[in-house]
Amino acid sequence: MQTILNSTADTAAQETRFVQRKSKLTGRKFAQTLVFGWLSNPQATLEELAQTAATLGVEISPQGIDQRFTEAAAACLQQVLGAAVTEMIEAEPVTILILQRFKGVYILDGSTIGLPAALADEWAGCGNRVPGNEAAVKVQVCLDLITGALWGPLLQDGRAHDRSSPLHTASLPAGALRLADLGYFSLDRFQELDAQGVYWLSRLQVGTAVFDQKGERQDLVRLLSAQHGDDVDIPVKLGVRHRLSCRLLAKRVPQIVADRRRRRVREQARGRGQTVSQARLRLADWTIYVTNVPIPLMSLRDALVLARARWQIELLFKLWKSHGLIDEWRSAKRWRILCEIYAKLLAMLVQHWLLLVSCWSYPDRSLQKAARTVQRHALHLASMFDCQQRLCEAIATIGRCLAAGCRINKRKAAPHTYQLLLNQTKAGLA
Repeated sequence: MQTILNSTADTAAQETRFVQRKSKLTGRKFAQTLVFGWLSNPQATLEELAQTAATLGVEISPQGIDQRFTEAAAACLQQVLGAAVTEMIEAEPVTILILQRFKGVYILDGSTIGLPAALADEWAGCGNRVPGNEAAVKVQVCLDLITGALWGPLLQDGRAHDRSSPLHTASLPAGALRLADLGYFSLDRFQELDAQGVYWLSRLQVGTAVFDQKGERQDLVRLLSAQHGDDVDIPVKLGVRHRLSCRLLAKRVPQIVADRRRRRVREQARGRGQTVSQARLRLADWTIYVTNVPIPLMSLRDALVLARARWQIELLFKLWKSHGLIDEWRSAKRWRILCEIYAKLLAMLVQHWLLLVSCWSYPDRSLQKAARTVQRHALHLASMFDCQQRLCEAIATIGRCLAAGCRINKRKAAPHTYQLLLNQTKAGLA
């Protein structure tokens, strides 16, 4: 953290020509002012940012800070962010045995931030000549549920497909489990992972060719209807060309859930001017996954619980947006907007690093409560940033605060994901 926001920031400032001569607001002080200022208050004004700079020993007016939001400043912060995401920090493994069956449980996902049309040259949106969609940036992340190690955030044009992300093809350790939504569904990639000894668990893309063990193509609706009971776990092969061997896992859902799914599918189709096939509507009766994890390592029930854990990365993005406000800004100036986005993403990385060294090993950690604690201590952390010993003491103080009160209360009616994971571990040991 010190290296990134000190020497790396100074180097970036020189290379992008944000700092061309001796200045009181060096690359490091500029980056620290914005990162800790917006970490402390995501809605910080120029006056509050000037106060953060004063905390760091730099006297500068609010107008002086505003004048620094240039194209070079945005390039500088983007370069610092690019360097920060290469730093891989891990926590002590969380003590949930069902996760520790694997050499990491990696979740991939992306989230899009819509931008003003003036930024379309920097980050191209979906466009399609629809006003308001001309500019957007997609934030891609990969999270290991066991150690909390975070790959990303990597930035792409908003129009980029998830499968074009470098994280989609990133190497994972043999024995790891990869979880991702349908945006990353790729038989080519599953085949590669299979050859590398990496496990994967995914929802089944509608329309994917399914074959039985004899090589005969199966109608998925009929195949599921022919099974006895509400639980299905059968060997199949996927893809006309791939014939990828895996398990087809399915669980029949209650009628009320199926009806809700059908309503949502119809609404989405109407929004796109399309019609929905009867087969698609009938598949709403089932929750369906495919996986290459062998039965002794993961049962159907295990798979359903692990698949639910994928939502942890959705919660991470929700935290970054609702608490860190990475998709909000206080200006209409294009370069200031980009500076704010890059600095807030850096702030979220700093926040995540602090969570890793303090509370990630607790299965019942509350990221929302932990983020509020970090927010309260952000300026104190900034004031200690130049002294390694005092910085370590400040981080230790944050750790004690997180240990004291940043836990999730158990629920009986609707158990949290961590409760389901722990309960499934107990069931597996029984």
